[in-house]
Amino acid sequence: MLRLTVNGRVHEVDAAPGATLLDVLRNDLALSGPKYGCGLGECGACTVLVDGVAARACVIPAGGVVDREVTTLEGLGSRDAPHPVQQAFVDEQAAQCGYCLNGMIMTTAALLARRPRPSDREVREALSHNLCRCGTHVEILRAVRRAARLMTPPSDAQR
Repeated sequence: MLRLTVNGRVHEVDAAPGATLLDVLRNDLALSGPKYGCGLGECGACTVLVDGVAARACVIPAGGVVDREVTTLEGLGSRDAPHPVQQAFVDEQAAQCGYCLNGMIMTTAALLARRPRPSDREVREALSHNLCRCGTHVEILRAVRRAARLMTPPSDAQR
């Protein structure tokens, strides 16, 4: 039995410590935000936040996140109250097939939490490890810039 904190709630799951976090999130907790992509931690489709840091759930043993805070796409915001990054991706229509969307949003949320006003170079570097198959790169970059504006307090924006 593993005791995991996911999206602010404590869950007890009957899973082996070596089971992947992705499998536990999708199969035991019915969270569909993180996607199975490559299974090797290379594509970013399974990205979650572990203690606020972007991490690949397909290569993390579930036992490795006991006593840590895991946030999935569902934990960022809701349909009625989306996180600013989620709203920016919607506003900029930064998705086509949806394969990369979870990873792009979660990576952006982690980036903006540590660098509220990143340069374009920093954005490109942060997102370079997420595979986008359909080429919405321009829209994704616009969404990240919009999210940064949405998340910057008005007093900071005037400096």
